Amino acid sequence: MTVLVTGSRGKVGSALIALLHEAGADVRAASAAPDELSLPTGVEAVHCALDDPATFPAALDSVTSVFLYAEPSQTGAFLDEAAAAGVEHIVLLSSSSVLDPGAADNPIAASHLAVEQALAASPVEASVLQPGAFAANAFQWRLALESAGSIDLPYPGSYGDPIHERDVAEAAFALLTRPEPRGRTYHLTGPESLTFTEQLGILERAVGSPFPYATVTREAWKAAMAGYMPGAFADGLLDYWASTDGSPTPLTHAVEELTGHPARSFAEWAAENADAFKTAWLTRAAR
Repeated sequence: MTVLVTGSRGKVGSALIALLHEAGADVRAASAAPDELSLPTGVEAVHCALDDPATFPAALDSVTSVFLYAEPSQTGAFLDEAAAAGVEHIVLLSSSSVLDPGAADNPIAASHLAVEQALAASPVEASVLQPGAFAANAFQWRLALESAGSIDLPYPGSYGDPIHERDVAEAAFALLTRPEPRGRTYHLTGPESLTFTEQLGILERAVGSPFPYATVTREAWKAAMAGYMPGAFADGLLDYWASTDGSPTPLTHAVEELTGHPARSFAEWAAENADAFKTAWLTRAAR
């Protein structure tokens, strides 16, 4: 079995590569910049940019399974090449945003939905992972603390279900190495539904430093993000946060179903990454 892992520089992809390698699988790490990858000894790096079909044939040669990030621009070409290469199974990293009623009109959800639909029409067997917000999204708060000393929140009471990236990687590992759970869609969540302010409180306890925040308007937050994301994507996030403001996120047990253990808590993630946030405070204090 040869597994092609796309998105190899990401938290999930890199963790999945390590799991597959440790299990003795033949792993091929795909990236648009393969020379920049830091890989376990024996893992092959291959050039594969998901928006460039010219890179697909070599990357997919002799591959039996693929872990695929949801990049919609050339999904059809990738799936056609995968089928021609004899790929037997694809595990797609999608998003729980596709479950929202207005998913087709939300640019973030729509891109994932388009890939899911293309995969459903492909002859290659597919399994789909739909995680909610990654716990690692909290790193954006680190940057805010370092630069401004405070975090801007347009909806402090918005709920989320932060999921540890290793749980997502282990769920993908289960689908790539065991036949029985394949061919289905799994909505992955963390073990708790937490507001943004509750997440900040957990980080405060883990780091031992305050995580002050300011409630700001939608317009102010969008303006502050203008240099980092397109306006349509900012609107998509804001609309989602508005829809979950005061509404706890429904939770699933899909992580435990696939991995055999309960999903890791946000407190566990915070403890593992506390030093990164401490560095942010030290950097600001040194200015």
